[in-house]
Amino acid sequence: MDLIWKTDFAIAHTVCLARSLKHWTGRESFPGVSNPIELSQKVFEATFIIVSHGTEIDPILNYGNRAALALWGMSWDEFTRTPSRLTAEAPKREERARLLEVVTQRGFIDDYSGIRISKTGRRFRISHATVWSLLTEDGNPCGQAAMFDRWEFI
Repeated sequence: MDLIWKTDFAIAHTVCLARSLKHWTGRESFPGVSNPIELSQKVFEATFIIVSHGTEIDPILNYGNRAALALWGMSWDEFTRTPSRLTAEAPKREERARLLEVVTQRGFIDDYSGIRISKTGRRFRISHATVWSLLTEDGNPCGQAAMFDRWEFI
């Protein structure tokens, strides 16, 4: 798992995460870090959570940093095969779908809070999350991401 950030996918995807975050919010994930490999390592090893999914009809998680993998209790392989909707309990999935629709329309939201569930069924509340749309270099939608550093088990 420690070498995930060195893969071509992780490096390119981290650049996409950072580029899209800056596009929508004006913020940088790691100010002053412009080297893609260094950025990939810093994002993967960060203490905050960052996750993303693709644009499939039932979006599949395609990235989670080390902190996210630990929080959800999954390996990289498990995480990146999981439908994003399964990170929320069934009753909360409609709320999550509405959130993602707002992000699709506006580009991002700040200060999102919600309940999520780990692989083992442990529930936790996230708060003050930023959720944003991911864009390719030429501006086409390629997924959505979330970043947060506040959660509590419930």
